[in-house]
Amino acid sequence: MKYVRSVLNLILLLAISFACQQQNKSEPAEGSGIYLNQIGFYVGAPKIAIIKGAAADKFTVVDLNSNKAVFEGQLGEPNQSSFGNYTTRAADFTILDRPGSYVIQATGLADSYPFEIEPNVLNEVSKASIKGFYYQRMSTDLPEIYAGKWTRAGGHPDTAVFVHPSAATSERPTDFKLSAPKGWYDAGDYNKYIVNSGITMGTLLSAYEDFPAYYSKLDLNIPESNNDIPDLLDETLWNLRWMLRMQDTDGGVYHKLTTAKFEGMVMPENATNKRWVVQKSTTATLDFAAVTAQASRVFANFESQLPGLADSCLAASKKAWKWAQQNPEVLYNQDEVNKAHDPDITTGAYGDKSVGDEFIWAACELYISTGDEAYYSAINLFPDENLSLPSWGNVRLMGYYSLARFINKLPHTSFSEITPLRAQLINFADGLLNGSAAWQTVMGGSEKDFVWGSSAVAANQGVALLQTYRLTNDKKYLEGALSNMDYLLGRNASGYSFVTGHGDKSPIHPHHRPSVADGIDEPVPGLLSGGPNPGQQDGCEGYPSNIPDESFVDNDCSYASNEIAINWNAPLVYLLGAMEVLYNN
Repeated sequence: MKYVRSVLNLILLLAISFACQQQNKSEPAEGSGIYLNQIGFYVGAPKIAIIKGAAADKFTVVDLNSNKAVFEGQLGEPNQSSFGNYTTRAADFTILDRPGSYVIQATGLADSYPFEIEPNVLNEVSKASIKGFYYQRMSTDLPEIYAGKWTRAGGHPDTAVFVHPSAATSERPTDFKLSAPKGWYDAGDYNKYIVNSGITMGTLLSAYEDFPAYYSKLDLNIPESNNDIPDLLDETLWNLRWMLRMQDTDGGVYHKLTTAKFEGMVMPENATNKRWVVQKSTTATLDFAAVTAQASRVFANFESQLPGLADSCLAASKKAWKWAQQNPEVLYNQDEVNKAHDPDITTGAYGDKSVGDEFIWAACELYISTGDEAYYSAINLFPDENLSLPSWGNVRLMGYYSLARFINKLPHTSFSEITPLRAQLINFADGLLNGSAAWQTVMGGSEKDFVWGSSAVAANQGVALLQTYRLTNDKKYLEGALSNMDYLLGRNASGYSFVTGHGDKSPIHPHHRPSVADGIDEPVPGLLSGGPNPGQQDGCEGYPSNIPDESFVDNDCSYASNEIAINWNAPLVYLLGAMEVLYNN
């Protein structure tokens, strides 16, 4: 009996040990009161951690290899949080530039998460942020050689998609079947939306246009990695091929390709409901026109590898522009669509009541790609000076970024009108620099920063600052962008690095169907979680508070704070790539 009890006790201990190991695999460690970029810092760049609850005025940086202190500094003055009832103090160790692995220590607190100081410290995260799009591919298997443990069967071939009554024409009546394969899953769901693909593609193509040498050397281990096209562009091609199939014969573009209702939390191959292309819209058509115009000039450099693609893109763009001019107010209103047609469509609406910004973006891209001033003069490109960050519903600044990129190559006749744009962008960037004193980041300067997809707000603020840095060479904009990179990787009130698979405390349970259904503890890596959202529209339990910058919960039911989306990952890609280039030159 004693032997039996011993065996049972041993089995129990092993079970407890295994359970603890499993918990440690799937749950992030708790924070220490020291908040920092959990990946690390560049040599020659600012290095700041934020400390809450310090019992003394000093902090120490300790080398993990030697276990010796290599830097001791004085904490900064207390800063009151704009939202929570606490103060913070900055630990600035910018002067420490010796490559290595470190932790920060402060009296009364546990050690910080370990971090690196090295020249290419964010390169792996940068690659992962692009590889995240590979994991969102549809219409193809993801084999283990490329996807690792996240290998899965292909879903949604989309070779037999039906025309919804809202999109029916005499040439393509209701239930007409068409083929529109490839593309990326838009977010945590299994549908494809032209409007959201628009800003996503524009941001990724802009990253390549601004930093072609960097992206040309990246090997992402995707099926196309051995061809003569940069992997970033190979990935955009997967979505571009789908977008081109969404244009109707008259030039208009279907708003989305979708099931009638959201699929359940199942793997892609098990999500087999009927799929539709839904009503053409002016916003989708203009977003399409902008992307294909930009793609035409990017892929013109790869004519031998992709013969005819650049010409096809430009022809599609011009055709879309013409349709939009003839149909300037065809708005997508899902409630009205559902009143008039069956079946009801209840997936993401991406409705937009204004098309002025889409016209501006499309006109800018067509003007740059063709040199035809008819696009420049077709509309008022500069209606006012009230700029706002790009989002799927406000893409005006996307056009301005492109104009700024080519400002010295544009036709002389319009140059004098475009140059004031430089002052507008600088003024806008200066306003962003009034950020969060408590966290020493640009992000968090206003409660309005914390909306649905607040992580993308931080990333897009960084992109805006980098565009201004490229115009001015003023380091305050570069350092402001870097502060938001630090925010996204852990220097924030939640203590999370918002990029899955990167950082000691990153989301484990994102609202992302494959990550929920695949039976793997770790989520698909390289995806940017939505971030704090005090709206808490999902009604999910577990939010720590409704304080704006703390309103985040790592639970797959939290689509309001913990979903992923391609339009959020895209500015992350831009920001990370820019950091790798600009802090290594």
